[in-house]
Amino acid sequence: AAAGLSYVGAYVINTYKSYDNFLQDKYALLPAVIIICVAVVMFIIGLIGCCATFRESRVGLGLFLAIILVIFIAEVAAFVLGFVYREKVKTDVQGTMHAVFEKYDGKNPESTVVDYLQEQLRCCGVKNYSDWTTTQWFNSTGNNSVPLSCCRQDMKNCTGRLDQPQEL
Repeated sequence: AAAGLSYVGAYVINTYKSYDNFLQDKYALLPAVIIICVAVVMFIIGLIGCCATFRESRVGLGLFLAIILVIFIAEVAAFVLGFVYREKVKTDVQGTMHAVFEKYDGKNPESTVVDYLQEQLRCCGVKNYSDWTTTQWFNSTGNNSVPLSCCRQDMKNCTGRLDQPQEL
């Protein structure tokens, strides 16, 4: 379990590099760091449990049980806090995403990240393609279209025009 959690934490940190323009708050990496710390603690606890079992130590097994109960209570508390604050996180991420989309010009680093995100997640805009109609880029191009990264991958001749939403 500790190895699995370590992998998940490292994967989240590695994936963060692709989306760091959207998650400008550096505390966004905090969950991944916590996951890695939990993995280290789980390894130590597992080691205590194995040693207590091999030695048939009542004190060691009692300590192991107490630690497992504390971890279970912490997991329940983390679930409740995640459930309570999910809307705040969603609002913060959407606000940051709208700000990054507003900076889109097709050339800057934020634009590259937006294109990458839309291609990887197969989406267009924060909620849908109509989000582009309020951006400076959309108003400055004047061609009534969204970036080509909004196009469906199976559409070969997609132009990003809003009068052809089936291609987006």
